[in-house]
Amino acid sequence: MDMNFGIRPEIKVLLERVSAMVSNEIMPLEAEYHAEIAKADRWQFTARQTEILEGLKARAKKGGLWNFWLTDSARGLGLTTVEYTYFAEEMGRTPMGAEIFNCNAPDTGNMEVFERYGTDSMKKKWLEPLLAGESRSAYLMTEPDVASSDATNIAMSCIRDGDEYVLNGEKWWATGAGDPRCAVYIVMVRTGADDRQKHQRHSMIVVPADTLGIEKLRPMQVYGADDAPHGHMHFRFTDVRVPAENLLLGEGRGFEIAQGRLGPGRIHHCMRAIGQAETALELMCRRSLAREAFGKKVAQLGANFDIIAEARMEIEQARLLCLKAAWMMDQGDARAAAPWISQIKVVAPRVALKVIDDAIQMFGAQGISQDVPLAAMWTHVRTLRLADGPDAVHRRQVARAELRKYSQEKL
Repeated sequence: MDMNFGIRPEIKVLLERVSAMVSNEIMPLEAEYHAEIAKADRWQFTARQTEILEGLKARAKKGGLWNFWLTDSARGLGLTTVEYTYFAEEMGRTPMGAEIFNCNAPDTGNMEVFERYGTDSMKKKWLEPLLAGESRSAYLMTEPDVASSDATNIAMSCIRDGDEYVLNGEKWWATGAGDPRCAVYIVMVRTGADDRQKHQRHSMIVVPADTLGIEKLRPMQVYGADDAPHGHMHFRFTDVRVPAENLLLGEGRGFEIAQGRLGPGRIHHCMRAIGQAETALELMCRRSLAREAFGKKVAQLGANFDIIAEARMEIEQARLLCLKAAWMMDQGDARAAAPWISQIKVVAPRVALKVIDDAIQMFGAQGISQDVPLAAMWTHVRTLRLADGPDAVHRRQVARAELRKYSQEKL
């Protein structure tokens, strides 16, 4: 079958507008936006932060540069997953990019869940404000007391009591839950006993963020940073009562929903990681040409020519693998696409991390400081090697797919 990694002319026009907005409007305000976090309550937005963020979002929305991630929906712009890859890469060049165009995680995954599996009431109450960029959401899956890389271990209790479910347990690394605009959580819970097939013991339930019994224990720190005001929160649920109608699809269908949610989210992360690698390479090149040491430009010292060349080649390889995974998704067979998504989920963060690290080295001490974005980028990409499944789990999936070609034995 012929593979097409191209982009239609009318879509290319939109991409060029996104690229221009990222370069000319968003990136110049990055430093000022992030400097505001330290000026007041870290978990609230200052007036200036709100002005910057909402002003940029309004311009993007007015210009029709909005909700590109809706690749299989009448609500979207009709992009293929391959075409969206190019947009996500551009947005990934700046940490503010995805939200400006309403393509930010974890909201895109949660919006997909609401659109595919939510009731009309859920769509009106939760999906519409998310699509409009008026609220935020979080996805609560990982737990502190079990190895959550094997999601069959998820243990938060969810017991039916009349017209309600009662939830008890802890969740952590709830990305985005620190945001004061976060209004709703989608929560992976256990509803089935041990006598059920292990992938039919779990469900997903929609929980309003202001429900009684939910306690924010702490923001989790990533290499010492709390990522305020976005955050990754640690929660305790104590006798949290949720209407039974908030259960998505029915008991035992949590893994079915999770696969529909996590597949696109994983590849979106990878697309943005490639954008970060491009930003790091640009910074590296500019720095190496602007500085001199030992009578030469830094670019000409040591192995720096080779380092820059390797970075370019590795980024190009990662991009092509990402496009192949996107193309596989566009064919409509989730099972066939899964190993390709796992491949890029390992490769893209690994490549981006290496390029960012080499850029830091080229900057010297300034590279690990607050004066350039490289340290924050490194932290984010290193975290991505754990988010949505650690490298080891994805390599296991790739190996199993490869071995199935030669054996019928379950591995």
